[in-house]
Formats: sequence, structure tokens, C-alpha cells
Amino acid sequence: MTLKTSAGDGSTPEWFKSSYSSNDGPECVEVAAVPGVVRVRDSKDAHGPQLAFGVDAWSDFLARATR
Repeated sequence: MTLKTSAGDGSTPEWFKSSYSSNDGPECVEVAAVPGVVRVRDSKDAHGPQLAFGVDAWSDFLARATR
């Protein structure tokens, strides 16, 4: 997965749905990169809770998840 930071001032994240997510399945994840932070949320609950990770922690997670 390649992260693109959102354009503009970073106050409104641009969310990207995982290529493994479907519109009717339970595994719907979206990711947004803003300066210094990667946010993750459930795409079916866009106003619900979000997880926030530092860029280094997210990179480490991706490296381990893709092994």
C-alpha cells in the first residue's frame, strides 16, 4: 500500500479504501495520511473512532504485515 498525503493544509484527511475491502463485506478499512500521522478507520462508520499511528510505526506494521 502506498500512502499519499492529502493535499492542502492537512486539516481534512483524504481517505483511501483498502483494495481488500468490498462494499458489502465486513472488512472495510480506510487509511489517511496527514503530516506525521497515519489514520485508520472503519469505512462503514466514517464518523466513528479512528486509530492514529506515527509514520515510523505504520511503516513497521506494513513491513511485518506484508511478509
